[in-house]
This record gives sequence, structure tokens and C-alpha cells, in this order.
Amino acid sequence: MNIGLNIRTIRKRKNVTIAQICEETGLSQGFMSQIETNKTSPSIATLENIAKALKVPLAYLLLQKEERINIVRKEERRITTSGVEQLKVEHLSSTKNVRMMIVEIPPGSSTGTVPHAHEGEEVHLVMKGTIYAEQGEDTAEFKEGDSFSWNACTPHLVRNISEETAIVLISIYTESEYAVEFL
Repeated sequence: MNIGLNIRTIRKRKNVTIAQICEETGLSQGFMSQIETNKTSPSIATLENIAKALKVPLAYLLLQKEERINIVRKEERRITTSGVEQLKVEHLSSTKNVRMMIVEIPPGSSTGTVPHAHEGEEVHLVMKGTIYAEQGEDTAEFKEGDSFSWNACTPHLVRNISEETAIVLISIYTESEYAVEFL
């Protein structure tokens, strides 16, 4: 954990000097410098005072780099294909257990020839077109703006039943960090 670097980064971004932090917290400049260079580990009470002086939640100081904001610009999205019909998948942002993607499904195409199952829970938002979804014995049609969710461990299938390419926003939650592909 690199708490010292987190503190220094926040302090510099907010244009706060070590002297200003020390004035507000009562810490010495030498001790504050040791904290920022990770030469000493401050107590929780000291971290609370530093967080208060920086006007950030204590938890923010404790976040690992991979737990902070993850930005994926539109032009930087990873694009893959999936399934037998090689559906276009644009990977949006993700966390350790949640992935979001936009899937383009050409007219008449589907996520497979037969329903399939995998780990996780899925939430779907139809952004364009009309799709048919099947999970077990349940089936339904969804139009633009409609949404649905399901537990993906039950075999399921999605098919585009419209004359245009359907676009579906999908969010997948899995217990494991490295889950199987959804299609």
C-alpha cells in the first residue's frame, strides 16, 4: 500500500504545502515528509487528521491504484468479437467483478445456436433495435429502452429480430475476478 504517495499526490493536486498540513494537524514537517516517502506508517488517527486537512474521506487515502477511477475513452475501447457469429463487443469500463460492454448484433444474428450458461449475473439495456431473449422456459421481446436481467448460470440466448443492427449495453457481475466471456 502506498499511502504516502497517495497523500502527496492529493496534497500537490490541491496546491497544499506540507507546512499547511502540519499547521492544521499538529504534525512536524519531518514526520509528514517521512509519511509521504513511506518511511513511516502513520496511525489511523493520524491518517484521519491528514484526510480531514486534505478534505478527503479517509478511505480515499487507503485506495490502491487499481481501486481508483478507471477511465476508458471512447477511442481507447478494446474491441473484440464473440460467439459463433463474431458479434462486435466494445469493452467499456470494468472493476474486479463488474464488466460493461456494448454488443452489436446484426439482423438475424444471435449469441449462439443454442442457449448457453456461465458464471455471473447480467443486466441488459436495449439501446437500438428489437431483440428476443430466452432463459430456460422464459422468453420475451425487448425494444429500444427496455431492460432485463438474469442469472447467467441458467442457459440463455439473445437474438436480433429486427431489420437493423441491435445495440445492447450489458453489465456482468461475477464473483471471480477473471470470469469467462459472456457469449
